[in-house]
Amino acid sequence: MSDSNAKPRTISDLLGPNPLSNWGKWGPDDEVGSLNYLDAAQVLRGVAAVQTGEVFTLQVPIGDPATDGDPVWPNRRSAVRTSVMDEGFFERGDAPVVPEDGHRWADDRIDMFLQGSTQYDALGHLWYDGQIWNGYSAKTTIGSLSRASVAPIGERGVVGRGVLIDMARHRGKDVLDRAEAFTHLDLLEAADAQGVTIEPRDILLVRTGWIGSFYRTTRDEFYTDFNEPGLIYSRELVEWFQRMEIPNLATDTIANERSFDPETGIEVALHCALMRNLGVAMTEICWLDDLAAVCAADGRWTFLYTAAPLKVIGASGAPVNPVVIR
Repeated sequence: MSDSNAKPRTISDLLGPNPLSNWGKWGPDDEVGSLNYLDAAQVLRGVAAVQTGEVFTLQVPIGDPATDGDPVWPNRRSAVRTSVMDEGFFERGDAPVVPEDGHRWADDRIDMFLQGSTQYDALGHLWYDGQIWNGYSAKTTIGSLSRASVAPIGERGVVGRGVLIDMARHRGKDVLDRAEAFTHLDLLEAADAQGVTIEPRDILLVRTGWIGSFYRTTRDEFYTDFNEPGLIYSRELVEWFQRMEIPNLATDTIANERSFDPETGIEVALHCALMRNLGVAMTEICWLDDLAAVCAADGRWTFLYTAAPLKVIGASGAPVNPVVIR
C-alpha cells in the first residue's frame, strides 16, 4: 500500500511483507505443521489431566431431522442421508436379492461437504500469494491436494492436554454477538477468571456459544447478517500463538475466527496467519456447551483431548468427532 494509513484490502496487505512463519521448521516435506509439537510428553501431559473419567464428544449431529439442516458455512449445503436399503425395499419387492436364510439389512449413503460438520481443516485448505502451508505451490491443490491434505492429520491423530476458555460465560452471555471480537489478551483474562493457565503446547478450545445458538433459533435468523464472533488478527496474537507453540485451535464457530472484518471486508485472516503460515490445525463447528457446563460447575478446565479426522485422501478437510476425557 502506498499510503501507510490506508486500510489493508488483501491478506498480503494485512500480514505485511515479513509475516511470522514456521515454514521449514519440521523439514521441507512436513504436512502437519504445529501438530508436531504434540510429542509423547504432551500425550502424557494430557493423560495426567484426567481425574474423573468423564467422556464428552464434541461433534454436532449430522442430518438431524429435528433441525432445519446442519450448521454450515453459508455457501455450503447441509448433509443429505439417503436410505438405499431397508425393510421397505423387501416389503415392496424392490430388494435386488432376498436371502433364503431370512436375514435382512439396512444400508444408506450420505452426500455432504467434507467440511459440513465438526471437522478438521487440512493445512492446504486456504492460502494466498500462490503458496499453501510450508511453501508448497497452490498448484498442488488442483484436482486433489497432493500436499498438506487432511489425510496426514488423520494418519497422525491429535492427542494432548486441552484447555477450554469460555468467552461467552466470561462476558456474561449465552452467546457472543454477531461479529463480537476478542484477542489473545481477552483469552488470558478469561483464563485468569476461570482459574486456569494456558500452557505451552496446549490444545486451545474456545467457546462463544455460537453453534449452540443454531439449535435455539431459526435458520433464517442464524444466517441473517452473518458474521461470527471470534478471534481477530493482530501480529501480537500471531506472536503469542507462535511463542506458546499452540498446535490446535478448536471453537464452536464455523470459521474458528470472526468471519470477516467489517471495516476492510477481509475474510478469515487467521486461517492465513495461523494455519497457512504457522501450521496451526483448526477444528471447527465443535459442540462445547455440555463440556463448558461441567467445567464451570467444578472449576476444572483442562482435560485429555483426542481426535482424528477421516483419512480422506487429497481432501481439504474431513469430519471428526473429538473425544474429551476429564
